[in-house]
Amino acid sequence: MTDIPAAFLDLLTTKVTLAHLATTMADGSPQVTPVWFDYTNGRIRVNTAKGRVKARNMAEGARVALSIVDPANAYRYIQIRGTVVHVTETGGAAHIDSLAKKYLGKDVYPWHNAKDIRTIFEIEPNATQTMG
Repeated sequence: MTDIPAAFLDLLTTKVTLAHLATTMADGSPQVTPVWFDYTNGRIRVNTAKGRVKARNMAEGARVALSIVDPANAYRYIQIRGTVVHVTETGGAAHIDSLAKKYLGKDVYPWHNAKDIRTIFEIEPNATQTMG
């Protein structure tokens, strides 16, 4: 595990930023998706519905990368390479609601679908690269 440089913690904790999450498809090709996230206990947590492409690519042990750009300065960013260390459906619906609060200012995720099984993926940072 690596620590996030203090000068870039705001991109994970106080600024409302999207992360571009890169995963690897079964055939080895890359797949990138912009995602909502939070940062808790040194780990980045993302949420998606079971069955989506990124969910299929992120089993425990999968290696991923995230790129997070400062919305106030496109030349200031952090890249985080890490490993998915925990996957759980427990608390998934509450987690997406908390992300809706962060990103939309809404108490409840407005696109809830009763058929969706929300899943939380915890990513432990292994390496970072920064600019700005």
